[in-house]
Amino acid sequence: MPPNTLFERITDYANRADPYPLYAELRESGVVRQDNGSYLVGTYHEIAALLHDPRISSDLGNRKDPDPDVALARSDDMPPAFIGVDDPEHDRLRRLAMRPFGPPHSPGRIDALHGDITRIAEELIRSFRDKGRIDLVEDFAYPLPVTVICGLLGVPQEDVERVRAWTNAVIAGFDPTPGDDPAQRRKAAQEARSAMATYLGDLAEDRRRHPTGDMLSALANDEGPEGRLTRPELMATAVLLLIAGHETTVNLITNGMLTLFRHPEVMEQLRAAPELIPRAVEELLRYEPPVQFLPQRSPLTDIDVAGITVPRGSALILVLASGNRDPRRFDDPDRFDPMRRDNQHFGFGSGIHNCFGAPLARIEAQIALDALLRVLDGTRLIEDPPPYRRSPVLRGPRHLLIGCGAGE
Repeated sequence: MPPNTLFERITDYANRADPYPLYAELRESGVVRQDNGSYLVGTYHEIAALLHDPRISSDLGNRKDPDPDVALARSDDMPPAFIGVDDPEHDRLRRLAMRPFGPPHSPGRIDALHGDITRIAEELIRSFRDKGRIDLVEDFAYPLPVTVICGLLGVPQEDVERVRAWTNAVIAGFDPTPGDDPAQRRKAAQEARSAMATYLGDLAEDRRRHPTGDMLSALANDEGPEGRLTRPELMATAVLLLIAGHETTVNLITNGMLTLFRHPEVMEQLRAAPELIPRAVEELLRYEPPVQFLPQRSPLTDIDVAGITVPRGSALILVLASGNRDPRRFDDPDRFDPMRRDNQHFGFGSGIHNCFGAPLARIEAQIALDALLRVLDGTRLIEDPPPYRRSPVLRGPRHLLIGCGAGE
């Protein structure tokens, strides 16, 4: 059967290349209730208010109706990561995870990675030589952030492919797109999550006995005011950091380069003035955000959203990418404008669950775009639109083929 509800059309793979007309339709309706009892919100000011509302829960256990994703998230002995719990537990776990990652306890960790990220980017670009065509996903946008996050955590290079396989399975488990048996996808995701967690837990135990300078060692050995993370908490945190630490950045880099190829005048402007790249990255986070919507929110009590009563425990889906194109917040929102001012986008969410790794993602994207713009002069897209990943949440090209001359 063809998709009929708005959410079914948004998640339909046929609309992956351009969901933005559907987001405009969502904004016209304000809040849209779906046949399954979920509510879609796509207007900027309503999303902003909900992201900062303490009555909105990120804990799937607070859903009123049985949800297969709840069973997946709670199907093993590992607790949810801090992204899936509410305060005060969220605050405790996030502060423990932040201690070795950033200010105030580790203020220099991310800035110190600048040289390593630049070196990795240049090494990957050297592999472009003598190629007739480049796949920016496989040849650059994936290996750059996964190498960085594995190095940051202390995952050996020889295990990166295992990490990739586990990550793909976990993400596929939460894919609402109709297709393969969802029960099988969820089962595979559960097994992959458990395998990754056990692997990282064992690695952390080794770091506890033999500390090194990586972040996993710090997480395993840090004796903060609240003590250490337990082994299950450390496993859940490490899985989250490893997956979120590269998957969204892959999309940010790839969506960014696709957008720049579609706007060659901006590409030339940034080549001539690379100091503008940080502002361009902010506009890319608004214009083509790597995370399109947040599917796991629910109200702890009946709430009013734009005149609609959303009952306690309902699935509340916040469509960030729609809010980023809301004309009531942004002038000419469908125009890509790297000089845009007052650009308070939802590219990293907002509120207490704003993206933990945003500082790292920004640095990676800035370095990546600068490096790529310097070497891809005279190249062109081979396929537009490109093939997209299955996930409607983590939306980005699966491949992005670039022609590099006569040998393509």
